[in-house]
Parts: sequence; structure tokens; C-alpha cells
Amino acid sequence: MANVEKDPVSGTQTTGHEWDGIKELDTPLPKWWLMTFYVCIIWSIGYWVVYPSWPTLNDYAKGVFETTNRLEHAKEMEAVKQSRMVWTTKFEGKEISDVAADSELLNYAMAGGRVIFADNCQPCHGASGSGAKNFPVLADDDWIWGGTLDAIQQTILYGIRSGHDEERVSDMPAYVTDETITPEEADKIADYVMSFTGQGTATEEGETLFADYCAMCHAEDGSGLKDMGGPRLNDGIWLYGGGKEAVLSQINKPKHGVMPAWVGRLSETEIKQVAIYVHSLGGGQ
Repeated sequence: MANVEKDPVSGTQTTGHEWDGIKELDTPLPKWWLMTFYVCIIWSIGYWVVYPSWPTLNDYAKGVFETTNRLEHAKEMEAVKQSRMVWTTKFEGKEISDVAADSELLNYAMAGGRVIFADNCQPCHGASGSGAKNFPVLADDDWIWGGTLDAIQQTILYGIRSGHDEERVSDMPAYVTDETITPEEADKIADYVMSFTGQGTATEEGETLFADYCAMCHAEDGSGLKDMGGPRLNDGIWLYGGGKEAVLSQINKPKHGVMPAWVGRLSETEIKQVAIYVHSLGGGQ
């Protein structure tokens, strides 16, 4: 049984608990602390009454004010939307080329497009379209699907291999994996492709194989066919890495990038804005 006694120094009773010669005092809480504690309890009850708090079976207690941060945010966003409509309504019914030709709308599109790009495109394409590993640079003049305003808008709208009915899609076969060609033939094609940029030796057999299996998308001179989504091979710009080994890897078992369709995610005006911004990065045609 605990031995309750009075501490000779403070005059306060102990709790009877002792450990290694140290005794626990039963010192009462200061009144100011107790008052603060009680005030906090009363405040919390008032908070439950005034603001949304406890969940119910089918809803929640909405409080006297019937407001939430979510509702307040929605009101603020609606106010922002209304203020933007002064400009966004001017985009309605206009082709993207008409917007780009209007200096006032162009300035608004560029300002908004920069923000939209940073929020939605930059994670893959890098700051200012500088690109990233396995993701295209948008600041050069190398375009797989075309770099005109209309072509860029089309790509943003429906994406690439996105699953949308209007998606852009190209499908390079896995020539070696599917045993369409032999590894030796793939090596000759890779040498021929590298010869476009002076890094390989072209052979007659490599040229013939390229014409048979590659030229229908990449063109006979390696300049690429945008209608087919066939990348250019004669400019030294590589999406999945340069050098013969990277080319061989793509011939053996190609990588296929994916870009989501932004229609339905971004408004028609926002898509025009970001398309104009991308076009302005330096490589727009």
C-alpha cells in the first residue's frame, strides 16, 4: 500500500509513489491553469455549435454559420472566374491563329499559358520546354507531330496514345523481338541511321533494310513524316538517347511515350493559351 506523507520541504502531501528515493508530490494545479482549461472546453463547445463539426448518419452538423473553407474557396474561385470572363469570352468562336494575331489577346494568352504550362506540362517537358529524359524538348524546331499552332493545339487537345478517340498514335514495331528482322539486320539499320548524322557507316544492305522497314514513317532521308508521327532521324536530336546502342534498343524493343488528352481537363480557352505559349518557346513553325 502506498505510503502517503507530507513533504517536509514544500509542506505538500505526496502521492505515496516513490522511485529510487524520489517522491512524487500531489501538488494541485494552479487556479489560473484550471480556469484556462475550463475556458478552452467552453470555447470548443461554442466552436462545435457555430462551425461544422460532428458527422451524422447521412450528413454532418453544419453549424450556425453553415460555412466551410471549401465553400469559401469555391466562392473565391467563382469570383476569379467571373473576373477572367472579361477576357476569356473574347476567345470564344476564334481560331487559335486569330487569337495569336490579336496583340491584346496574345499578351493575355502568353501570361495565362505560362502558368498553365507550369502547372500541367512542366513536370514532363521541363521548365520553359527544356525537356527531360524520355520527354520531348519543346523549345527547339524538332516536332514529331508538327509545330504549327493548329498542330500543337491538336496534340494538347487529344494527346498521344491517350485512349481518346481522336488521339495521335504511332506504333513502331519491335522488329527484333517480334523476329521480323534478325539482330544482324538491326545492326545494319542502326549503322545506316547513324550515318545520317555522320556517326556511322552506311551500307547498301542497311539502306535497303531502312527503305523496307523504316522509310514509310521516317522518310527515306530520315527527315521524318509528321502525318505518321515518325520522328526525324537526321538532325542529331534523340528522344530516348543518342548513339548506336540507343538506336538499336529502339529497333529491338521500342519505347512508346504517352501524353494525356487535355480536352475536358482544361477549357477551350486554356488550351489555346498553352498552345500559343508552347509555340512561342522558340521552335514554333
